[in-house]
Amino acid sequence: MLKIHNKKLVNNARLLRKNMTKEERKLWYDFLRPYPTRFLRQKIIGNYIVDFYCPKANLVIELDGSENYNEKGIMYDEERTEYLNNFGLQVIRVPNNYLKENFKGVCEYIDNLVKQSLSR
Repeated sequence: MLKIHNKKLVNNARLLRKNMTKEERKLWYDFLRPYPTRFLRQKIIGNYIVDFYCPKANLVIELDGSENYNEKGIMYDEERTEYLNNFGLQVIRVPNNYLKENFKGVCEYIDNLVKQSLSR
């Protein structure tokens, strides 16, 4: 697990865990929480709080709402992804609407990524 922990973000991370979006709750309770490989939610990594993190697979899952698709959001997400990639993490972004429309497919995709990572 990454040891980089920004103590200034602890309260924000707690609030985000208590106030997950509908899509985050669905993915967490219906797939990631019972998943055999442990995932963490609203995990602080350096200067950011990621939606979901699997330490064994070095995988970060970000659920993206409409705010992620304007110019400012795209630039911010690119910066975050590059920062996390520098720690050897793979970052995947899943649009909220895709999660709603194809929940099973998203879960299969995540499952495949975890299995690939663990087999290395």
